[in-house]
Amino acid sequence: MASQKINFYVGTILNPQSDTKCDYYPNGLLVVETEGKSSKIKDILPLEKGVKKYGKLITSKNMKDFGASVIMPGFFDMHFHWVQDDVREMPKDSLLEWLQKYTFPTEMKFADKKFAQDKAKGFFKKLTQHGTIGGACYSSIHQHAVDSAIKMAKGHFVIGNVLMNMHSPEELTQAEDESLKLTQTLIKKHGKKHCFTPRFAITTTPKVMKEGSRMADKTGCFKQTHLSETPQEIEFVLSIYKNLPGFEKVKNYTEIYEKTGMLGKRSLMGHGIHLSSKELSVLNKTKTSVIHCPSSNAPISELGLGSGLFDFKKVEKSKVRWALGSDIGGGPFLSMFDVMRSFVEQNKLKGVKGASFVKSLYRSTLAGAEILGVSKVSGNLNKGKEASFIVIPFPLDQPPKDPESLLRSIIGPLKNKREQYGDCVKSVYLNGKLS
Repeated sequence: MASQKINFYVGTILNPQSDTKCDYYPNGLLVVETEGKSSKIKDILPLEKGVKKYGKLITSKNMKDFGASVIMPGFFDMHFHWVQDDVREMPKDSLLEWLQKYTFPTEMKFADKKFAQDKAKGFFKKLTQHGTIGGACYSSIHQHAVDSAIKMAKGHFVIGNVLMNMHSPEELTQAEDESLKLTQTLIKKHGKKHCFTPRFAITTTPKVMKEGSRMADKTGCFKQTHLSETPQEIEFVLSIYKNLPGFEKVKNYTEIYEKTGMLGKRSLMGHGIHLSSKELSVLNKTKTSVIHCPSSNAPISELGLGSGLFDFKKVEKSKVRWALGSDIGGGPFLSMFDVMRSFVEQNKLKGVKGASFVKSLYRSTLAGAEILGVSKVSGNLNKGKEASFIVIPFPLDQPPKDPESLLRSIIGPLKNKREQYGDCVKSVYLNGKLS
């Protein structure tokens, strides 16, 4: 029988529950019970009550006091391209031009297996250091790049190779049968860790989307792609599909994905900025999720692609599930703190109310876990879940009275030094172990 062990962690604890609720313990105690290789959260409560409850069980050997530092769940980044790490701060004029100038040439380099392996090792180590422990990730077209990414990723990730069969550079263009055979191979090899990933409707043929979707649905894999990121993209997509058999009467971008089987409860649509009410209704009916990437969609002056402001209120009114993502490399920085800042600031500048830091925390943690179907074991610090959490040094001796003020005091001071958000995370614990 595996031996049981209890550890106690003292700090300022944040535990997101919803858009408006975040459990907050300014002087809290997180109790972690380990049995064998499994470490779960046994309790979370104010320190004073914890001392009374656990008394002599707490010793200098099993207690770690983080002082005023913040203990919170690790992040879920629900839309990012690990192979675009080298282009995330490149000049951005428009989405389609940026892809042609910087992104595609960079992804071609991943044809080299050793290059891909080395990059994966470095990137996913850096991602963990930034506090990201789950999410949905795009790789390049190459099988070995996906293999390396899945091997190196720590936490709850689904990862897929982008599928490109048309309107793509020659070096990144696959035959339809090649794409489908590779999809079959990766599903067989990685199971539900593989995510069926047409890059977007511009580059992936209807045949590949239809047949690949059936494979993914049969095995319970997630599906991801891009939807309505810019008006130019939408215009280009519709100009292509009106000439394709069976799509001549398609009225909008979403309908293309509906006809190819890409929508569903395990489908993740990146961006979704320029969606009509009719399209949102289809996404709601099919239980499809939208992943919002504020730092990528931000104005060019903010190192984004200038794609527009995501209308989260309209999306919520349509009862469409959504979460946050960094969209590395359209987004310039890996830290979800920067993504949270961008979400709050952009809405504030436009006079949109309700875009709070508490909301952005939920959409960066538990909302992603809920969409990925792992919220019973991850996403926040509720009892019984995995003991995966991050520790953030706190600049003040006394934490503020509420979680909104606490998050603002962490995120606000670095808004003009955004690259430093990556240094906010002091420690990352994955399943009870310091990573």
